[in-house]
Amino acid sequence: MSKAPPIAGMAEFSFLPDLAPEPVAAIGSEGHRTRMRQRLLKAGPDALADYEMLEMILFIALPRRDTKPLAKELIARFRTFGGVISATAHELRSVDGVGEAGTAALKLVQAASLRMMRQDLIGQPVLSTFDKLTDYLMAAMGHERVEQFRVLFMDSRNRLLADEVQNTGTINHAPVYPREVVRRCLELHATAVILAHNHPSGDPAPSRADLAMTAELVRVTEAMGIAVHDHIVIGRGKWLSFRSEKLM
Repeated sequence: MSKAPPIAGMAEFSFLPDLAPEPVAAIGSEGHRTRMRQRLLKAGPDALADYEMLEMILFIALPRRDTKPLAKELIARFRTFGGVISATAHELRSVDGVGEAGTAALKLVQAASLRMMRQDLIGQPVLSTFDKLTDYLMAAMGHERVEQFRVLFMDSRNRLLADEVQNTGTINHAPVYPREVVRRCLELHATAVILAHNHPSGDPAPSRADLAMTAELVRVTEAMGIAVHDHIVIGRGKWLSFRSEKLM
């Protein structure tokens, strides 16, 4: 049967949507992904290199893209797995191909790991779980590119009530306001605190400003009956305790 000519004055059209084809992942990539999933489930995460873990996270968010080159580019730029997931959303989006979906997936991994570690601390006697505390602080602050000043608030039995970033500053300074720390202690009914801040330079050795600020915080809080148990400085892969170093 011959095709009827179009009605005069009307364009010929189709009821099927005119969609541009989406780029598909390279041939064989699904088999590669299946093998990676099986290796993870059978041998555990230690069987995967850092870039492979990133590749798996990204291919959940970017199912139609070959994410192996992207994962390797992220490692090259941010150096480590922790450096990648701790990068800011702006920094991640600046990498071609990551986009909003990839950025959200990577930041979700960071948020999930920190939440799990923090939940292991909340309600626990902090001084008897000091290793867990320093591990958490290293994960939360060790890759930050600017200084953060954080306070961990505790009750009379040294159980953790809250962990809060009080201020964020520059690469070598974060403002600290002792009266704000005291005010928050009173709101939370906290009777003790542990102070923490990071050094983006990687060296946790305290500066003269750190020593002076700590002494002032101790003076103000103790006048209100609030104990400062320690001040922990987080560097890159290492930390320093004022209490252990007899600096307070």
